[in-house]
Amino acid sequence: MSNEKKGISAIFTSLLIWGFLPIYWKQIVNVTPVQILANRIIWSFVFVFVIILLQRRWQEFFSLKRDKNVLYLIISGFVISLNWGTFIYAVNTGHIVDASLGYYINPLLTILLGAIVLKEKLTGLQIMAVALAAGGVAVITLSYGSVPYIAIILAVSFSTYSLLKRMVKTEVVMGLAAETFAVLPLAAGFLIYLHLNGQPVYGHLGLAELLFLLGSGIATAVPLLLFSYGTKIISLTTVGFLQYLSPTISLFLGIFLYHEPFTFIEGITFLLIWAALIIYSISQVKEYSKHKKIEEGGTVG
Repeated sequence: MSNEKKGISAIFTSLLIWGFLPIYWKQIVNVTPVQILANRIIWSFVFVFVIILLQRRWQEFFSLKRDKNVLYLIISGFVISLNWGTFIYAVNTGHIVDASLGYYINPLLTILLGAIVLKEKLTGLQIMAVALAAGGVAVITLSYGSVPYIAIILAVSFSTYSLLKRMVKTEVVMGLAAETFAVLPLAAGFLIYLHLNGQPVYGHLGLAELLFLLGSGIATAVPLLLFSYGTKIISLTTVGFLQYLSPTISLFLGIFLYHEPFTFIEGITFLLIWAALIIYSISQVKEYSKHKKIEEGGTVG
């Protein structure tokens, strides 16, 4: 298999896993979202640290404390934990549709943050896409009288996380280990607090629920590792097209499998977001084509 096909396969697999992940969290719906998050942090760290041990890179991990970017890694840990916790809460309280909206908005918010923080120049099409997305959020906010906070938190947290990852080029396994290690004391401390106060942590769970909870680290780390591997091989334009697979699967799961309401107003909101994503994708293709022509021209010259 060629490297490009391997990259596409890795990206596609990771997005399939992320898309169907709501089904995974639904298996432990009797566990509170905060407890699930604490376990997700702990077992994600355990999983990636085992990989580090197998690769004999533990000295590299412990040397990260002297890295000048360690503060960014700590902030990343808290930001991605907020994202994970919000998504688990959304799934297990019947808001999968809202979660999918957040991940549709995410790439558009990412380019906006890039323009504000990194001073990246936006094209006319990208500005139009961001405006349409903002219009979609405004429609649902004005119609219901409340901000779609789940979608906003997911979009803001993941786009902020993406921005931090662009600012700090840490290898993915080492980065995830550092991020989860940063919030590990809080996660472990929370579970210890529950136990000391007589609240059930693991003892009340059936075998299947316990296995799903302990497996949350694998469910978290594997798609992230696959996605990171794929993005190093294939073009960002291809990644951009594929990345909408995940929220689309989640949206269909919310509507058709878990029968969440999908109103006319939500339909208008999603239409505006989809229109924004089409425009954004067109802008990505144009940018990619322009860079290819420049590269080919440079090669010929």
